[in-house]
Amino acid sequence: MTEKKRPGRWRAGESGNPKGKPPGSGELQKLRAAIGEHVPEIISQLVTAARAGDIQAARLILERVLPPVKAIEQAQAINLPDGTLTEQGRAVLAAVAAGELAPGQGAQLIAAIGTLGKVAELDELAARIAALEEKHALKS
Repeated sequence: MTEKKRPGRWRAGESGNPKGKPPGSGELQKLRAAIGEHVPEIISQLVTAARAGDIQAARLILERVLPPVKAIEQAQAINLPDGTLTEQGRAVLAAVAAGELAPGQGAQLIAAIGTLGKVAELDELAARIAALEEKHALKS
């Protein structure tokens, strides 16, 4: 028995519209085309209204033209002890508590110290496994 193809059904990977949707046929494109020729006039009126004291017009222009200002933390040097990672983490917390480091910077340093601890664990495990394999090879 041959398999019949039902109308409106396509096999996996087969498109019902291989050429795709024609460019400019979407609702957003139609709307943009309809108002596109009026944009310079609209902008001119917004600028005139903003210069006349219309706060909403000024806000709209500034929000679209100027990107929002983001807070930036200044880099801060910190001396960490040469001791253990735990001691280094405590030094970071003490610097944050003393106001020498911003809390965000402290959090990033603590996360970096934690990641360094994981890397050190992996190095230690690799060395231990290599030593065990070498010891086992000598016994064989």
